[in-house]
Amino acid sequence: MRPHLLTEDQRDCLQEITNVAMGRAGDRLARLLDVFVVLSIPHVSILNPTDIAMALHSLNRESNDVVHGVCQGFIGGGIAGEAMLIFNGTDFNDLAKLLQYDRVADEQAEYELLMDTANVLNGACLKGLAEQIDTHFSFGPPMLLGQHCNITDLLRNNNMTWKQALVVEINYSIENHKINCDLLLVIAEHSIAGLVEKLNYLLD
Repeated sequence: MRPHLLTEDQRDCLQEITNVAMGRAGDRLARLLDVFVVLSIPHVSILNPTDIAMALHSLNRESNDVVHGVCQGFIGGGIAGEAMLIFNGTDFNDLAKLLQYDRVADEQAEYELLMDTANVLNGACLKGLAEQIDTHFSFGPPMLLGQHCNITDLLRNNNMTWKQALVVEINYSIENHKINCDLLLVIAEHSIAGLVEKLNYLLD
């Protein structure tokens, strides 16, 4: 099956289940930090690595924004992919205060903050998604893509080997705080058929 032949029903179904999963992740973050988390509607598209770079550039609020990124692989039920969490326009001292870190956000503390936030968001989102499609995902360890770099360098560090992927993107921001990130679920081309099978089962 060619990936761009996702039907409208399949796309709507995927958007709906990721909306639920990512909403759960946002809720978990909100309760952890005692804040109000603002979510965008999930955006589903078929992209190649260059498209992802362009999509992320357009998401960046300022073209010269430095970004920070973490990725985490997942696999299960014939589906493999990775969750990429990209922080832009984020004040890490603000995040450190919310996570009750007792020190200024130097590079090491920033790294820990990235990993902690990625664990919360990725874990809750992927668990929510797996439950809805009746499968179980195993996770790889979160890996740093980069700190204080631009989008192009960040994605180069990810060494994306696939030609096309199904990408679900959602933006998280925290009200009244300078904290903003984009979570991308990237499902590589060889796993799209497995995901479509699960979506068809839900639609029947």
